[in-house]
Amino acid sequence: MINPSASGWIDKFFIEQKFSKDTVSNTTDTFYQKVRDTGFIYGHIISFETITAVDTKGWFKDEISKVALLNTLYGVFCLTNEDITAANFIKHAVIFYNQMHPQGSNLFKKILPKNSPSLTLEKIIDARVQTNDSIISKNFSHLVTNALLFIDTLAFRQYLNHGEIPEKYLKKIEETIVNIVTLALKIKSKKSQYDDLLIKLFEASIRYSKFSKVSTQSLETLQLDYFTNDLEKYYLIDIAGMALWSDGKIENDELYFLQSLAEILKIPDYFVNESINSTQLFISKHKKEIPYFNYSNPVKHFYDQTTQSVVTLISRNKNRLIKEILQSKELMVLLAYSTRRDLDEKEKKKVKKQLLEICKTVPSLAIFLLPGGSLLLPILIKFIPTLLPSAFNENMDNE
Repeated sequence: MINPSASGWIDKFFIEQKFSKDTVSNTTDTFYQKVRDTGFIYGHIISFETITAVDTKGWFKDEISKVALLNTLYGVFCLTNEDITAANFIKHAVIFYNQMHPQGSNLFKKILPKNSPSLTLEKIIDARVQTNDSIISKNFSHLVTNALLFIDTLAFRQYLNHGEIPEKYLKKIEETIVNIVTLALKIKSKKSQYDDLLIKLFEASIRYSKFSKVSTQSLETLQLDYFTNDLEKYYLIDIAGMALWSDGKIENDELYFLQSLAEILKIPDYFVNESINSTQLFISKHKKEIPYFNYSNPVKHFYDQTTQSVVTLISRNKNRLIKEILQSKELMVLLAYSTRRDLDEKEKKKVKKQLLEICKTVPSLAIFLLPGGSLLLPILIKFIPTLLPSAFNENMDNE
């Protein structure tokens, strides 16, 4: 089983999957449909399709995103290359990202040049799926994580076909997406509370262009003939459909907008209907987990996201954490007290200090040592009693 947070996961991924020409998508349509079903298109990745199933239970969202990005890049690579070996793919992926993010950019600051190609790609992908350096900011701004990550796939295809990323391609596609979303929201008959948020989401996700407040007047002025590949066209239609869906249904004027967009892109109407149905099915099924639709209370959103991350970290390091806590009798007693009454300020300081000392000995718990990490300690303290019921009982008996 691969661990996307441990070094060497890309090599292990390809060893486990054993891809071949017979097992990968061989048409644009089948590839895109599979990617769309995973949520990659909608910026909410729930899975990834592989030959051998990968158990992602207990994974963080960014770990799923890392494997999904790798898998999607490899999928488009297989559509355009005869030599689909892992080594050939990794070589081209690294060259591509060096063009996409030249050395010296923020993405590459932590990447060492002496790494093997696969380890270099691991570091690139790890940096690519992160949106903020601060773990606190990252959890709070979870809404803007990788809303436009599929652009990497489209740009990678351009690189594979031309040997380089066409000049201004990234800027052009970002601006086109934001303008299409803006136009789509303008023609909505009923505005929803999420419309402004959706614009902010895309504004915050663009990386290669500056968002302009001067809005495009119509689809005809967008120069959509620049996009000639079906993957690009499908993506633009799906993004527009997602923007229109935010109130839960597609009105006649909104359907006409999607059909007009498809006509300009020279995509048949049946794809529009398929896009609407797929979007309806995916969002209806996963609406409760998609941050965009659950952002009415940002404080609750932050707490829920952070709690989930902390609990996962604790679960993964349960045995080590128990061992360290058992060695501190005073901490054990104070934690036992905390399950029955509020600790006073002096006791709280002792618990905080001793837990931070323990976190120094468990590398995976370094999150609590980062700036602002102390804000997460109450979640850790609240969860610990469930790990040590027998030890707590002994403490209570000895009172």
